[in-house]
Amino acid sequence: MMFNSVIDFILPWFLRVTALVLAAIQMLPGVFNMPMQRLTLQPHRQYQTFEGFGTSMAWWAQHIDCEDMAREIARALYCRETGLGLDIFRFNVGAGERENPNSRIDGWFEWRRAYSFYYNGEFDFTRDANAMRMLDLAMEYGATKVILFAKSPHFTHTNSGHASGGLTPAYSNHNREHYQDFVEYMLTIADWFVAQGYPVVSIAPINEPQWDWGGNWVGQEGCFYTPAEAVELMEMFAVEMQLRGSPFALVGLESGYMGDTEYIDAFLGSEILRDFVDIYAGHSYWINQFGRWRAGRRMRRLYPDVRFEMSEWCELPLRIDSATIDSGIYKANVIIQDLTLLHAVSWQSWIAVNEDGVMNLKAPGQTHNRPDFVNGELVFYNRYWAFMHFTRFIQPGAVRIGVRDNFWLGSQVASVAFQQGNETVLVLVNNSNRAQTIRLPGEFAHMQMHTTCAEQNMAQVHDGAFGGQVTLPGRSINTLVLHAENCPCHP
Repeated sequence: MMFNSVIDFILPWFLRVTALVLAAIQMLPGVFNMPMQRLTLQPHRQYQTFEGFGTSMAWWAQHIDCEDMAREIARALYCRETGLGLDIFRFNVGAGERENPNSRIDGWFEWRRAYSFYYNGEFDFTRDANAMRMLDLAMEYGATKVILFAKSPHFTHTNSGHASGGLTPAYSNHNREHYQDFVEYMLTIADWFVAQGYPVVSIAPINEPQWDWGGNWVGQEGCFYTPAEAVELMEMFAVEMQLRGSPFALVGLESGYMGDTEYIDAFLGSEILRDFVDIYAGHSYWINQFGRWRAGRRMRRLYPDVRFEMSEWCELPLRIDSATIDSGIYKANVIIQDLTLLHAVSWQSWIAVNEDGVMNLKAPGQTHNRPDFVNGELVFYNRYWAFMHFTRFIQPGAVRIGVRDNFWLGSQVASVAFQQGNETVLVLVNNSNRAQTIRLPGEFAHMQMHTTCAEQNMAQVHDGAFGGQVTLPGRSINTLVLHAENCPCHP
């Protein structure tokens, strides 16, 4: 324990200092000549089996009244030929703040008030029709999995009468007498989706329980739980789902911060949950590369049989111009770190349509990030193309394999590789302003390469024989599809 503590303290400082020194050396042309970098794929080193990419429909989908616009967005997100080719549809099970006559969510945040299928004391599945249409269109274009998630129990199940958190922050707003009612509420909705033929794979009843929802800040639906309260509620879900023989899984906690070990240990320390749940979900906010390495290392050491889903990320706070390559580079690095350090079996982005996401409905001259559902035109941000470098090519069932390189710490090239059949997908992000030439040994016959940089978005720059080396433009995202057989294979 003492040794690990010393390593955890010293390592991040050592890595930072070394990277700074090497990066500085690279800026001195002619003083230090770096050898050509070499990258070797290691198919014998296999890690997680990937389950898919997805995005959330909160809160924008309920506002898309125009069917043509709904179709255009669904195609851009879920069509593999012309769009991202996402697999997972995250459906927001709203807590009814749109119908709550006393809702505190208003003004700038009013658009975040969500519908509920539970209305006036009974279930009405004709409600939230726009979001349901978006789900149907997503299925039409290729979605294969549905995850139902809730940010709060229904407002009638809360202490304050609001689903936006309690009147006192950091105090659970969920009335314990209504725990079982919430279980019945979520499972009734999930069972209805299944009965309609929707491929529900899991439900996630708790969202970011550690944050101080409510109080003076009221910006969305949310509910605080202590670790003990969260475990108590999730155990009730597990017991009821076992009794019912529910055909979908229970997802753990949707933690707002993967460094928050108190919630992780409480959840995975429960005998009931440990025997029933093998998925733990977390969000990739407020954590850097070293934090991800440390959290992933801890998860694999203590809970090696638990699959980790990265179920929510967008740039918070939004500081990078969404239209620039810097925005896409930032997102691509986060994805690679989540896949390689946290061993995520899926990667799901937060809100798809607003400036924090991959696209927006933006009116001329608009500077704020809230979609303009009346006058806005659909615009695609650089994060969209960055996301496509992964989503279009890495399929469910692909296995992540090892990548070995002789890169210097200051090379600034990030990498991840997956194998699927006779095809290997390699994503390389060049964070440097300089072009980088990389040697790629291997027994491949055919190679495709797509590049996004400041001048081009997802441009196919090579489709032919495998040449053994590639040059990555400065500040670029690159996807290489390597085929073991000499055939015009396409993803």
